[in-house]
Amino acid sequence: MSELNHSRFCLFVSYFLKYCLFVCNLLFTALGLVVLGLGMWGLITKESFAQEKIGSIGTDPMLILVSLGLVLTTLCLSGCVGAIRENYCLLKLFSTMVLVLVTAQILAAILAYSLQDQVGNYLRSGMLAAMARYQDDLDLRFITDEIQSNLQCCGADNYHDWEINIYYNCSAPGVLACGVPATCCVDPLENGTVWNSQCGVGAQQLDEFTAQSVIFLGGCLGGISRWIEQHEGLIGTVSIVVMGCLIWSNSKKEQGEREIVVKL
Repeated sequence: MSELNHSRFCLFVSYFLKYCLFVCNLLFTALGLVVLGLGMWGLITKESFAQEKIGSIGTDPMLILVSLGLVLTTLCLSGCVGAIRENYCLLKLFSTMVLVLVTAQILAAILAYSLQDQVGNYLRSGMLAAMARYQDDLDLRFITDEIQSNLQCCGADNYHDWEINIYYNCSAPGVLACGVPATCCVDPLENGTVWNSQCGVGAQQLDEFTAQSVIFLGGCLGGISRWIEQHEGLIGTVSIVVMGCLIWSNSKKEQGEREIVVKL
């Protein structure tokens, strides 16, 4: 009788884990489809597939969402179907992809730590490129504005970096010449209520003592470094939890594979 109860308990645990993993993978599959849909919607809305723009699609930020959505959907869908159908090939595919992701996370962390200078140069180049295309790409403009307003910074290294933009360049003929975007301003709201998009006009012509009351002087690369230092504990905890979940999920899938092999 005890052996029968033990078998029933093991069967219950097996089914519980099976459907628990199925539901989790189903939710993440839905999330992956949403991310993929947002990325495709962004590309279509901006007409990135048009003949005159197809050459620069590789630098479109929306491509990151598309890639992330594809990877997440493929990974979780294989785990979802493999769990519910007890399909050995799909479970093996899921386990392999999870192992690759865990390995990639570890390698990325090691490389980021050992190549800090190169990573900094890459971020600087990327931000300067985004600043140069500030008026031409709405995605890059949104990202740049969010970084500057949330980190209270201006430019990559300092506010003079906006000289790289043809509209904010001091030789430009327009009203924006020698200025910076409103997200660089210490107080972009006029009278505390109305957004003043012209608050950064002529800021590059000011000396630092005068400019500090109008705009943020520090660059965003320093702001990003300070943010990481302030939140490194949280970042480490989240990374460990994510890796732990991936490893746990992989171990459960391998257990499911062994059970299928036994049945066969």
